[in-house]
Amino acid sequence: MDRLTLSRIDEDLDSSEVAELCFLCRDVVPRKRLEGIKDARELFLRLEEKGVLNDLFLKELLNTIHRADLLRVLETDSRPSNETVVTPVLSDYRKVLYRIYDDMTEENLGKLKFMLTDKVGKRQLETCQTALDVFAEMEKSDFISDTNVNLLHQILPELDHELANIIQRYTQGMRSTSLCKHMTPEQLSITETQPNVNRSIHTDAEPQPPSRPDQSEYYPLTHNPRGLCVVFNNEIFTGSELKDRGGTQKDADALDTLFTRLGFEVVIHNNLTAAAMLDEIRSISTRNFQNDDALVVCVLSHGERGCVFGTDGNKVHLEDLTFPFTSGRAPTLAGKPKLFFIQACQGDQYQKGFVPCTLRPGEEENERGLETDAGPPPEAVPSQADFLIGMATVEEYKSFRNTVTGSIYIQELCRQLMSSAESREMDDILAVLTRVNREVSKGDYLHSKQMPQPKYTLTKKLVLKYVT
Repeated sequence: MDRLTLSRIDEDLDSSEVAELCFLCRDVVPRKRLEGIKDARELFLRLEEKGVLNDLFLKELLNTIHRADLLRVLETDSRPSNETVVTPVLSDYRKVLYRIYDDMTEENLGKLKFMLTDKVGKRQLETCQTALDVFAEMEKSDFISDTNVNLLHQILPELDHELANIIQRYTQGMRSTSLCKHMTPEQLSITETQPNVNRSIHTDAEPQPPSRPDQSEYYPLTHNPRGLCVVFNNEIFTGSELKDRGGTQKDADALDTLFTRLGFEVVIHNNLTAAAMLDEIRSISTRNFQNDDALVVCVLSHGERGCVFGTDGNKVHLEDLTFPFTSGRAPTLAGKPKLFFIQACQGDQYQKGFVPCTLRPGEEENERGLETDAGPPPEAVPSQADFLIGMATVEEYKSFRNTVTGSIYIQELCRQLMSSAESREMDDILAVLTRVNREVSKGDYLHSKQMPQPKYTLTKKLVLKYVT
């Protein structure tokens, strides 16, 4: 481009506008090459080095920062363009962040920095003069990216409704784009352009004649209260290298509200050591459950494969949580559902996302060998029968928790159980947990995935509804 034209544009841009342009160009020019730029001429040189300095890109930059007046300067440059056909465009991600910055008040900027202190760091945030500076620091710490704006999605509703709407619209568009991007052409043609009467999706949509459920297939829920719900909520860890679990109180509150409405007696234990957790479990197991229909135990803590941690950093094995409630140990619970929900990591690995491939019907089920669980139960209740263990993640992998809004798994679990409890449909707990699996697995958390895993030996259907 003509140097004189670029110089004229540079003269009309102040330092704050140059900083805005630098932020918008972070997808095109490496971050280190943008550091220390004081005027637009330096930025133009960096863009020229990358071979992306052209009229179209510069016009989009100027339009985004509301300097359409400078487009007239570009129009006076009548030189023919030598640029390649592939023209860089500003990503929707950059433009969305700019819109949030543009609409953010000083008061909301202060609140944003405060809410990010535990994540980004107080020292880094003190140097941030604008929301764009904050976003840049979040990107350095890998808290946001073009494919992951979950943290902003959770924080902005606390600040301003309009800001939340901006990120909400971007998230919806991102999910739609991601869905199309990860579909094979065959999948797109089947679901979108070839409505075939032989496809199972068509037959699933046909109305089914109403049928009266066989009550013998369901666990009876007749007592009030329905039973006991115990929540172990470990937030503050002492005497170990484990970090405190900010946001866990949101999970405890959500579980309290949910199971109270479902008719359970809720007891919450905060910040117990491993020994104290085991003592409490043993104490609960001696209870007479004759007038209880079910038992629910929720554990909110750190963990690794096959165990969770007490606040002292010592392990509590999952089998030590469930064994005291087996039929032989707690006979008044025999034949009754015992639900365990575990919000904790089960390893230190991060799950990646992969494009799905088509499996033959029944292939996955056969590999898991579920046939043995599907046979008719013997007359005597097996020791390990009637358990359901809802794990936040599969073994070896991490689970995720937001320090402001709570953990991904527990919050989705409560949402789905509440929705099911309010519905007229008789969806059982396994159908609900399948929806939890689906919704959690859709998300992108720090560029990783999370896959919850229910394990069960239930012998009947369990349907949870609000007690009126």
